[in-house]
Amino acid sequence: MDIPRIFNITESAHRIHNPFTPDKLATLGAALRLEPGARVLDLGSGSGEMLCTWARDHGIIGTGIDMSRLFTEQAKQRAEELGVARQVQFIHGDAAGYVSDEKADVVACVGATWIGGSVAGTIELLARSLRAGGVILIGEPYWRQLPPTEDIAKGCLANSISDFLILPELIASFGKLGYDVVEMVLANQDGWDRYEAAKWLTMRRWLEANPDDELGEEVRTKLSSEPERHAAYTREYLGWGVFALMPR
Repeated sequence: MDIPRIFNITESAHRIHNPFTPDKLATLGAALRLEPGARVLDLGSGSGEMLCTWARDHGIIGTGIDMSRLFTEQAKQRAEELGVARQVQFIHGDAAGYVSDEKADVVACVGATWIGGSVAGTIELLARSLRAGGVILIGEPYWRQLPPTEDIAKGCLANSISDFLILPELIASFGKLGYDVVEMVLANQDGWDRYEAAKWLTMRRWLEANPDDELGEEVRTKLSSEPERHAAYTREYLGWGVFALMPR
């Protein structure tokens, strides 16, 4: 079980696998008013930066589940580096359908809502691991401005304009599912740059170290096209944020 190898290549140097910068991640932890000993479950935990830094800064206890063997190992290394290995554990596994035996104070899926088939399905999945009075975190894209054409939406790596909502509509959709939005932290264009542009140096160095690899042509194509695509489309049209929800 693993994610497609191309992602392990392009994001191998990332600590955060979404458009959040470390300061945004810290802002989110502070905004949630986390208390020592709070239990956090993170489905699609990537390289573990959220759980590890919150364990260090707020004393939380965390469990992360991720399909990438590489990212899971990086998360364990990060926990050791920050001295929180006794507070957080990382499990290589499929987060889709995962329900914790022990209810958590915060249950998160930050940027991987495919695990539940949709935003609504993922919220329903997360709720099964949430204690009464707890908080669900959903990380999700939205349109900063509505693309005027389907081609522009596809330039943002969406299948269609209908894949995402504008921000007010996304917030309203949580209410329709029976949840109050109690906090939100939004990424900005600099965050998108750090997420996307960091891949380019990683790809270039990987190509130099692996000239005969079977994925070489795919990586070279991405390196040649991604900077222009990001500048023209993602950076201008696509937003991203984490929304804290509590059931009504």
